[in-house]
Amino acid sequence: MTEGMDANLEQVTAVTADYGEDQIQVLEGLEAVRKRPGMYIGSTDARGLHHLVYEIVDNSVDEALAGYCKQINVTINADGSVTVMDDGRGFPVGLHPKMGRPAVEVCLTVLHAGGKFGGGGYKVSGGLHGVGASVVNALSRHFTVMVYQNGKIYQQEYERGKYLYDLKEIGETERTGTTIRFWPDVRSEENPEGIFETGDFEYETLRNRLREMAFLNKGVRIVFRDERGENPRENDFCFEGGLKEFVKFLNQHKQVLFPEPIYTEGIKDGILVEMAMQYNDSYAENVYSFANNIATPDGGTHLAGFNTAVTRAINDYGRRYKILKDNEPNLKGEDVRESLTAIISIKMEDPQFESQTKSKLGSGQVRGVVDSLVSEELSTYLEENPAVAKAIVTRCVDAQRAREAARKAREATRRKTVLESASLPGKLADCSERDPAKCEIFMVEGDSAGGSAKGGRDSKTQAILPLRGKILNVEKVRLDRALENQEIRAMITAFGCGFGDQFDESKLRYHRIVCMTDADVDGAHIRILLLTFFYRFMRPLVEKGYVYAAMPPLYKVTKGKTSRYVYDDDELNRLLDEIGRDPKPDIQRYKGLGEMSAQQLWDTTMNPETRMMMQITPDDAMEADRLFTLLMGDQVEPRKLFIQENSDLVKDLDV
Repeated sequence: MTEGMDANLEQVTAVTADYGEDQIQVLEGLEAVRKRPGMYIGSTDARGLHHLVYEIVDNSVDEALAGYCKQINVTINADGSVTVMDDGRGFPVGLHPKMGRPAVEVCLTVLHAGGKFGGGGYKVSGGLHGVGASVVNALSRHFTVMVYQNGKIYQQEYERGKYLYDLKEIGETERTGTTIRFWPDVRSEENPEGIFETGDFEYETLRNRLREMAFLNKGVRIVFRDERGENPRENDFCFEGGLKEFVKFLNQHKQVLFPEPIYTEGIKDGILVEMAMQYNDSYAENVYSFANNIATPDGGTHLAGFNTAVTRAINDYGRRYKILKDNEPNLKGEDVRESLTAIISIKMEDPQFESQTKSKLGSGQVRGVVDSLVSEELSTYLEENPAVAKAIVTRCVDAQRAREAARKAREATRRKTVLESASLPGKLADCSERDPAKCEIFMVEGDSAGGSAKGGRDSKTQAILPLRGKILNVEKVRLDRALENQEIRAMITAFGCGFGDQFDESKLRYHRIVCMTDADVDGAHIRILLLTFFYRFMRPLVEKGYVYAAMPPLYKVTKGKTSRYVYDDDELNRLLDEIGRDPKPDIQRYKGLGEMSAQQLWDTTMNPETRMMMQITPDDAMEADRLFTLLMGDQVEPRKLFIQENSDLVKDLDV
């Protein structure tokens, strides 16, 4: 399958070496970007801020796809700016034939100006719409570009998208490439016209995305450095194995059925397909798809082709070798994908997406190409590895039987709910409001805390569901076993929306599902057990933003007639410095929510006007899966190492 891949890849990614100013196509101006930034980067919060980095890095990766870039350096500078440097060809610096200005300036100041619109600059591109660099420029209070080309160094600077001086030559060089440094335009008292709510780049968020880009583009080196603080951090990402190493990374804390992922790479009809897959000992499905390096969380034609191929190949093998009995039905897609980790990545010219956010690939011809290539490779692998093939099919058959058991348990749960509809599940104290958008439910551990919550709540919009102790750790069980747990059944019944493949968002009874646990280690453990259940069996609740974590205070500080609540030790020390430690204030440390009166719990944790609450979102589903496996799975040593490495983040433990 992989013979001649280098030559084939050239068919897809080859461009003319003359990447010049006549290949820059201009579509429209840049005026609207600062007025409506959300249209171009999604939002002006932390997510939009990080999107700026991705847009610039995408340009460098496009150079790598075209075969002209081997290394990309991304640096968060000490002053909060970001520098992206590559060794590609560099922006064209000659005059644009229509605009009469340097092409690099046109790329950075005109929306939809770039080498991706039929000028021959790129055959495969992740940027696609050509808005990346110009949008970043428009949304930066300061922006500098340096181009290394033709033995010379060129430079130009901008403020909020407008150039400060003409492109100028500032020196000589032997290298080629582009270096961009930008300072996001952050809103503040001194800068009320700023765009972003925050300018604080999150190291982990950028690290995870850059690592992903290196996995998706084998052989490209991405060096990420954070120079903020006293101890700079650096990651050097380069994966010659590409998707094979990606799957191994995702499965690193799991027991796998076979040591090396099944892998194929092929090209057909101008579409390059790369796939890696490996089964593990979990019960979760983790299949991720990409088109031209863009994550497609809603799947699309490439994922549909992959799913069809895997289901057919495993069914065919199971029937041929009698692992699937004649009286047993064919395996369904969900059966063959249980415990599967896989990456499907396609690269093609001009992919079509079904939405502005590019979350779903719509290019029709891709499905058949992926189906054909994956089916051929997987069928060959199963024939050549009979022991592994038998283990895979047997595991899929077990999943099929568990699915049937879960169906029966689900029906039993549904019948039981109908019979017991007069008495609500568990000890649920429901709210009177019937508009789900106005309703919220608090999961509270223990009768004592539950009593305070019921006494302090707003009974019109707030429901309380007390839970008895710690729920089952569902990371280690299938759905049919999870449904045997009384607390899990109570939550499913209370939410009303079903679970698994029966999830129905329209039937959800509360649009805020709040984990309200104690502000100590035990409470944190209960919270992560709840989140593990939501993520594994009711993931749409998390993906659609319905799940929250309450933030109860850890201390009550009283001095004289004034009392204040604080939420961690750092805040406590700041408060004590502010109010003075002589005479000594009275400090009450809450061991649990049950120690609070109903009024205190309302004032600190439940009152929408004063409370703090954290929304749980899977911004990086892969990292979420990895951490859930690490923290809740069977392997002890990786979890122990993680705790040791992160122990400095924990200021005060209850032992």
